[in-house]
Amino acid sequence: MAQACAVLSSVSSCRNDTLQSDQVMMLQVRHSALVHHQNHINLRRQKEKKKITVGIGVVRCHGGAATAAVEASESEEFDPKSFRKNLTRSKNYNRKGFGYKNEMLALMDKEYTSDLVKTLKENNNEFTWGDVTVKLAQSYGFCWGVERAVQIAYEARKQFPVEKIWITNEIIHNPTVNERLEEMDVHSIPVGNEGKRFDVVNKGDVVILPAFGASVHEMQLLSEKSVQIVDTTCPWVSKVWNTVEKHKQGEYTSIIHGKYSHEETIATASFAGTYIIVKNITEARYVCDYILNGELDGSSGTKEEFLKKFKNAVSKGFDPDVDLVKLGIANQTTMLKGETEEIGKLAEKTMMRRFGVENINKHFISFNTICDATQERQDAMDDLVKEKLDFILVVGGWNSSNTSHLQEIAELNGIPSYWIDNEQRIGPGNKISFKLNHGELVEKDQWLPAGPITIGVTSGASTPDKVIEDALKRIFEIKREEALQAA
Repeated sequence: MAQACAVLSSVSSCRNDTLQSDQVMMLQVRHSALVHHQNHINLRRQKEKKKITVGIGVVRCHGGAATAAVEASESEEFDPKSFRKNLTRSKNYNRKGFGYKNEMLALMDKEYTSDLVKTLKENNNEFTWGDVTVKLAQSYGFCWGVERAVQIAYEARKQFPVEKIWITNEIIHNPTVNERLEEMDVHSIPVGNEGKRFDVVNKGDVVILPAFGASVHEMQLLSEKSVQIVDTTCPWVSKVWNTVEKHKQGEYTSIIHGKYSHEETIATASFAGTYIIVKNITEARYVCDYILNGELDGSSGTKEEFLKKFKNAVSKGFDPDVDLVKLGIANQTTMLKGETEEIGKLAEKTMMRRFGVENINKHFISFNTICDATQERQDAMDDLVKEKLDFILVVGGWNSSNTSHLQEIAELNGIPSYWIDNEQRIGPGNKISFKLNHGELVEKDQWLPAGPITIGVTSGASTPDKVIEDALKRIFEIKREEALQAA
């Protein structure tokens, strides 16, 4: 009996020792995480004290005054949020138009709307012309932000009939609209070896900021030149800028889901503090695997490999060992909604795993910055691919990010799809030139099947209805010629 009691006492003692050991180990892990977190904060604060204005998107000009303005901003503390707030109150700044809204919308309606598309909408987005049945996506084409940007640009031309008008980038990613602005004597800022040549802009000129926005450094430079700034930035883009500003205030690193060379992402990054730009879920996994020391999927490498991989997509002085302890999510508004959400969930789970569920609010923050219009068009495309179709025609600028993702949805679902930027890509004869989602240009002969066909149609958020009509008319012509030859 005594021996049994001694054994039980020994077992109990071992269990207690094991429990105490486990508890000590857990406390050590938590302590290590807290120490790492405090060290991170101290390092971030040291970096912020040293940090000066310029990250991505700095503009060097050939003109002395303009160059001096940008260089001056590099030599002193600069608060993008305060600068933009003061700029919007300036007498040389306008973002609401000039009182010609109804007149300009009527002009745009005349130039860009389509009777053919109107017929489709009046018939529940489906109509048959001869051997061609067309099913139009429930949500497609011009979004509110694009329409607003074009309207304000049109108003600027009327308000300033003789002044020189410049635009920092394409107003939207659609060749038809951009060519129309060129016809109205709205000039693009020329680009040289060192970037945009703002030296061509003179005091008293008018400069339009496009729907994608412009970097804060470009805004600062234009403000220094005393030009009239007409800001057509989409409010959804501005919402993302406010989000990365909140990240900066909370000392969170912004993970921006976007393309680092896209105008919108360049602008967003200029308002951010510390940031890293990831193009897709694969790059996001690489980042999260690095945070977990290779324990997610083993895809990441050394610190040097990390910095090489993201050399064009991180803020100045970015240190992955310091700057991946507190994360916030933001996105380029035209990216795939589902992928942005997936990246956000992955980052959140990664920080839970790294620092514990109970500490997640100290290490992760997320706001919804997905554009409603982008989401609606992608959702409509998800529905369209379920229809019984011979193929889908995707219409939109070849440099349009949101249009590329509509094409991507079709490709992911195995639906034959043709992404064209205008009707000139169709013909001569039964031939088409189109782009795939990843950018490859393809030419195909005999692309229209013989006999009656049913096609799905959608268009990017920058695409006028008139461009859809012009493309469909080309298809109707090919099918009419086919019928005549068969007769």
